[in-house]
This record gives sequence, structure tokens and C-alpha cells, in this order.
Amino acid sequence: MSQRRIARILMSAAATVALGAVPALAQNYPERTIELVVPSTPGASADILGRALADEMSKHLGQPVIVVNKPSGIVGTGFVSRAKPDGYTLLHAAAVSVTVAPLTDSKIGYTHKSFDPICHTFKNDQVIVARNNTYKTVKDILEATKKKEGGLSVGIPGIATIPHLAVVELGQLTKTEFNGVPFRGPAESIQMMIGGHVDFTVAPLTAAAKSGLEMPGLFADKRNPAMPDVPTVAEQGYDVSPLSFGLMAAPAGLPADIKKKLDEACRIAANSEQYKKLARNRMQPTDYYGDSAAAAKLVELDVAQKRRLLTSLGMVK
Repeated sequence: MSQRRIARILMSAAATVALGAVPALAQNYPERTIELVVPSTPGASADILGRALADEMSKHLGQPVIVVNKPSGIVGTGFVSRAKPDGYTLLHAAAVSVTVAPLTDSKIGYTHKSFDPICHTFKNDQVIVARNNTYKTVKDILEATKKKEGGLSVGIPGIATIPHLAVVELGQLTKTEFNGVPFRGPAESIQMMIGGHVDFTVAPLTAAAKSGLEMPGLFADKRNPAMPDVPTVAEQGYDVSPLSFGLMAAPAGLPADIKKKLDEACRIAANSEQYKKLARNRMQPTDYYGDSAAAAKLVELDVAQKRRLLTSLGMVK
């Protein structure tokens, strides 16, 4: 037998062994600690809910799932995008770092295609907040904006954040000009509004729920059970409910068997009594959870929606 033929046989055998090893690895998964990277500070929804998920997933998978905080959305999300797709490095974050950040900065080194969604685990309903005895409905705000020279000023917790894009979409729909004023986060935006520095603000419901302030409208497809008296913007005649959700994801290329195990572990964790109680405390709507297929669909829809809005602002890079 020629040396060339022997070499071909050996290469074929090696390839067969390698292919056979993939399902074997998946079958034994997990064999060690899983890191759940949360690219936000402790205390954020992604962190608090991520830790509850990690605890419950550990019980189901039989290996520790530990939360690792990274300093920012882009840094932490980019870290996971470059990790080996073996199921031992996962992401739990607000979707904005996966869907919006790559649209506004083409140099960050990843896109939403760099990830395999495993599940979506929370939603961040956004709400309009105003001082008491000012604006009680969305119509009140729109009418006041059109009467005031330069429009009403609205506090937003940063450029290209979901509250900012909600205001943009409402303005485009109603042909209304708002004077957006960016702050360093929802807490500062609310405080500056209370102090009279802006006329109203848009913030996550979790940040505004206990403020005791007017809430003229909720940017969501239905009322939040934690605040049933707050009407949605859509039910007031303005069809604006921008997606704002959190998800668990892995680097793209995750083996199907491992993805299936993680999908099931996330489902069990997100529907545990511990997590459901925490979700209620974090002002979650009833449909906060979705499996890998639902999460993937939301990601694609979010990218399409946000691309349209950001393009209109000249912010797509």
C-alpha cells in the first residue's frame, strides 16, 4: 500500500473520531463550572435575575453556574462573543448590548449573529413619568409639546437607549418634536425631572414604580400586572411599544445537544417559584420568559426595529 493511500486512510479515521467526539462531549455536558457573564453592575435587572437563574440552573445541570460581572455592556458582551462555543461561557444581558450596540458602533467586533440565543428571561417595560398634576395622558403631553416653543423637554437615560428610541418613535408617529436631554441613567433623569429641569422623562418601570409620580403611559403591548392602573401608550391611540428585553445567549456555534440542555435548564429556572417571585418584585409582565426559538425571533425583530429608528437618526455606523 502506498504512503499516500495510508495517509488518506489515517486522515479519514482522524476525521471520523473527531466528528464522533462532538456528540460525546455534548452527552457529558456539563462536566465543570459554567460562567454566566453579566455585563452590568450588581443590582441591575440582568444581575439580580441572572443570579436567581444561575442558582436554579445549577440544581438542574448538576454543576455550578456562577455569575461573572463585567464592567460594561459592550465589554462583557464582546468577551462572550469571542469565547469558545462549548456551553461553559454564557451571556445574560439586556438585549440592547446584542442588538443596538453593533448598529451604532461597527468597530466593537461582534453583531447579533455572533450569538446563539438560549432563552429570554425578562422584559423592561418603559414608562412616561411626569410631575404630579402636570400631564395625565399621552395626549396631554403631545398637546403641551405643540403649544410650547421648542417643544417640551424630555429626560432620557442616555443616547440610543430604549427610552430615547421610544421617544423618537412616538415623535415620528405623531409628527411631534421633543427636546431630548440625556442624563447618566434613569435615576438621574427622574431626579432632574422632579427638580423641574425637564418637563417629563421616560424610564424603565422598575426605576419609576415607587416614585409616586404621574405615569401617563406605558410603552408595552399590554398593561403591566404590577401597575394595572397605568394605561399603555398603544391603548391611548399611539402604537408604540419598543422591544426591551433580556436574554441568555452563548457564542455562535453552540452544539445543538448542549443548546437543548441549556434551553431546558433555563425553562426550569425561569419557571421556578424563586424566580417567579423575584420577577414579580422586578415589575415583570407575565410573559417575561421565552425559549430559544422565541428569543431568536425577538432578537431578529429587535434588530429590524432598532435599525429603522437609528437609521432615521443617522446613527447606524
